[in-house]
Amino acid sequence: MNNDAMNLKREIAGTHMMLEELQLYLNTHPNDRNALAKRNAFVKQMKILNDEYNKNFGMINQDASLSTYPWQWIDGPWPWEYEANFEI
Repeated sequence: MNNDAMNLKREIAGTHMMLEELQLYLNTHPNDRNALAKRNAFVKQMKILNDEYNKNFGMINQDASLSTYPWQWIDGPWPWEYEANFEI
């Protein structure tokens, strides 16, 4: 996996973590406008990052991406292979 793809995956992972944390917080603080605005900004950022990854490197998420023919979910190391992982 090239460095650009790995760097983009890191950014996606960090954005995903922020989304998860904000959504957990909003479960107990649903009236926090600031947290909701941040959450919505991260949702938009996640879409941009996912679209960029899909355009340049193929599907990052099999449930939210279109595939060219033939089916191309994985065209690189599988998630359990060392090359597919990174340190945050």
